[in-house]
Amino acid sequence: MDWIVDLVTKQSFAQTVIVFGLVIALGIWFGKIKIFGISLGVTWVLFIGLFFSFMGVSVDHELQDFLKEFGLVLFVYTLGLQVGPGFFASLNRNALVTNMLAAMVVLFGVSITLVLYYFTNNPISIMTGIMSGAVTNTPGLGAAQTTMTNLHHTGGETSMVTLAYAVAYPFGVFGIIISMLILKRIFKVNIEHETELQNKLIHFREDRVISKHLKLENKQLVGKPISTIFEMIKKPIVVSRMFHNGVIISPTPKEILSENDVLLIVAPKNTFEQLHVLIGSESEMNLKTALESKLVSNHVVVTNKEITHRRIGDIPEFHQHDFTFTRLYRAGTQMIPSGNVSLQLGDTVKVVGTQEGLDRMSNVLGNSLKRLEVPDIAPIFIGIVLGIIVGSIPFQIPNIPVPVKIGLAGGPLIVALLLSRFGNKFYLNNYTTNSANLMIRELGITLFLASVGLSSGSILAKAFVGGGGFYWIGLGILITIIPLLLVGIIAKKYFKKNFFEICGLLAGASTDPPALAFALKIAGNDIPSSTYATVYPLTMILRIVIAQLLILMFT
Repeated sequence: MDWIVDLVTKQSFAQTVIVFGLVIALGIWFGKIKIFGISLGVTWVLFIGLFFSFMGVSVDHELQDFLKEFGLVLFVYTLGLQVGPGFFASLNRNALVTNMLAAMVVLFGVSITLVLYYFTNNPISIMTGIMSGAVTNTPGLGAAQTTMTNLHHTGGETSMVTLAYAVAYPFGVFGIIISMLILKRIFKVNIEHETELQNKLIHFREDRVISKHLKLENKQLVGKPISTIFEMIKKPIVVSRMFHNGVIISPTPKEILSENDVLLIVAPKNTFEQLHVLIGSESEMNLKTALESKLVSNHVVVTNKEITHRRIGDIPEFHQHDFTFTRLYRAGTQMIPSGNVSLQLGDTVKVVGTQEGLDRMSNVLGNSLKRLEVPDIAPIFIGIVLGIIVGSIPFQIPNIPVPVKIGLAGGPLIVALLLSRFGNKFYLNNYTTNSANLMIRELGITLFLASVGLSSGSILAKAFVGGGGFYWIGLGILITIIPLLLVGIIAKKYFKKNFFEICGLLAGASTDPPALAFALKIAGNDIPSSTYATVYPLTMILRIVIAQLLILMFT
């Protein structure tokens, strides 16, 4: 039986894999335990790693360092691929205020961190660890550690950052939830009343995509093709169905307009005032439910790679009769599929037309979910290589003695964001299913957390010598709660955000899924998810960048 003892205790590749496997498995199991309905999730892997290390378990250091860095790269890169489309979509005008409020949460937190840094004896590295834990942001911890390594800090210093993060994290999760409950009390929120107000806001949103039946009353358009309307409006609109010469058809832009035609138009709500002036009044005819209609509609998933790098308007197959694209769904957003839009793998297109037209389009678009289940690994690793290269580029900044690198946390994230948006133009297909992305991401973060825990637990006792660990917890609570309460009050008082939006905003600004789960529970609807998704990409990037800047500027 000695070989079993040797396998577990003597440092080797097999022993390292066994220890990592136990740490990750136990961490995932403990992460399912809920306290007051809230679980800490994958962060338990860090705590189990700290415990193993505290009890004297050690692994091969070179292999441990490799798994830590590789895990961080996998996590950050797949995170960038996931949030990339949402990040660029969140930069539009309508989301500007919400993202500005989320950025205020981040900046207030950094300001409080710096104030505490100047008025306490803690080094900036410890304060950065406390801040990352207080806002439950693991990538920020990874960014800080990578930057410290680039600046040639010792292993003991990076371990103390991990401990500061670990002791602040649990109270960070509950601090976000407590902030929501305090704001609920301050504003005397009535959930039913808030729900009613939000439903009214959604109904009257001016950028919401809707459809209307318009009767052709403008005689100057008679005898002209439908494309004339598109040229005059100069905004993305779609004519989904058309009552023409007694028949309901799915028209092409070349279809000639006749007097008393009825057009079913899909467009943003704020476009219809102009459409009424150009075309005519709303018709009582309903082309969707008309019994004489032979048109059907269906949602088709884009799985054919050959059509993903060209504009819709440049693909000859899309210019045929018998079908029309009416809506395009991508990364949780809805848009009008105009000719200037390029399709991406995983897009869902709503198609209206004859059954023959729909069958033909299904073949062109692919509509084979099985194809998407097999991820294309090569572009992912090309992106990772590019990310590491970008992260390794040295930048000379005044007053900093050594060249600065954005590192393994920043480089892969930036490249992933860009490729998720523009990779299609360079024939780099970075699409992965949500399950595949989540699998790689969870693998990366668990490897990273297990490595960090196993390298830091041996000095765990130092964190609480003289009450230092409890002191860090107190500082973390201040960094967690004060910015959330301030921005919550500002969002409600000055920007008239409702309570559900504020909850999603605060959870997203803290990049904290458990807080989002709590917000969804008290809201009883999906409104917090929308705000969370809007601000999450920007705040994730800000927190990663700021964690590095604090180390670079104040070390």
